[in-house]
Amino acid sequence: MPVRILIAEDDLLTSKAIEHRLKLDGYEVFTAFNGKIASKILQNQEIDILLVDIHMPYVGGLELIKFVRNDLKKTFPIAVVSRIGIEETVFKAFKLGADDYITKPFNPKELSESVKKLLDKQ
Repeated sequence: MPVRILIAEDDLLTSKAIEHRLKLDGYEVFTAFNGKIASKILQNQEIDILLVDIHMPYVGGLELIKFVRNDLKKTFPIAVVSRIGIEETVFKAFKLGADDYITKPFNPKELSESVKKLLDKQ
């Protein structure tokens, strides 16, 4: 069964770039352009990794991380992929249960390596 990755990202170009790279790496990819859609996918699909942006419509990335860890009680890896490099936001993301933080813009090869590392840890 292929590894299933959910990309929760409201920027279409960024989402497509991540999706393209991950599909090249052989992963099954789901995309959500806001936190509300991401929440529904997380409730209805088995997901192996969540890549989440901090700022999204309806439900933000930090809220989504909290939902996954506290409400759904899921332990799969979560990586925050965001332009925000503010230490306080990064700290909050890790405190809520994020496992990695990838700053945009990212190198596609580095994104692949980060995903592989998260899978290896699991």
